[in-house]
Amino acid sequence: MAGHSKWATTKHKKAALDAKRGKLFAKLIKNIEVAARAGGPDPDGNPTLYDAIQKARKNSVPLDNIERARKRGGGLEAGGSDYQTIMYEGYAPGGVAVLIECLTDNRNRAASEVRVAMTRNGGSMADPGSVSYMFNRKGVVIVPKTDGLTEDDVLAAVLDANAEEVNDLGENFEIVCEAGDLVAVRTALQDAGIDYESAEASFLPSVSVPLDEEGARKVFRLLEALEDSDDVQNVYANFDVSDEILAKIS
Repeated sequence: MAGHSKWATTKHKKAALDAKRGKLFAKLIKNIEVAARAGGPDPDGNPTLYDAIQKARKNSVPLDNIERARKRGGGLEAGGSDYQTIMYEGYAPGGVAVLIECLTDNRNRAASEVRVAMTRNGGSMADPGSVSYMFNRKGVVIVPKTDGLTEDDVLAAVLDANAEEVNDLGENFEIVCEAGDLVAVRTALQDAGIDYESAEASFLPSVSVPLDEEGARKVFRLLEALEDSDDVQNVYANFDVSDEILAKIS
């Protein structure tokens, strides 16, 4: 779990300065459109859409873009795409298990881009089910550390909402819960006046593979190649690296 959480934190830091910010915006917009299509365009009655909008806003996606995506997905405006969710499985260098979640309107293109990224960066594709059993679907809420906010404060706010654990990630706290309790945990934070960075369903590994610096560089190179694809929405992996190695790589 620690490895994936650290990778997510590293990605968030990079996003603010990343030249590919437009690509990040596109993925967040796609999330909004799909959520609105699946559960309707009203964020008050569609928690998945609410969280997708909040994440986009936290990442400075223009409000006009967010609103158009919501309307397209909800059928209030023309131009929406028919996106499909596809999950691919594979292995990164060092035997690290990888789940690749795609959101695409072209299944063949997505499969091709994932396969090329894997083979060019020392990875290999795996049969469905051969990797996914090592991951659990969980709700994950990221809370930025602010002056005076402690781990005990966060835990006290979400304990009655069935949160399972609170982890200190350095600059953020990570709250883990069952995917079905995600809205309750997020709402509990709001009621307690605690701001959160993101709230979304994720895949967390049940076992982790420790990596040295060389192994971590190889795995990060593969993850970045996968996430460079417009069709790849999320990548999950079961590696673990020390803070020292992460600092060197970052």
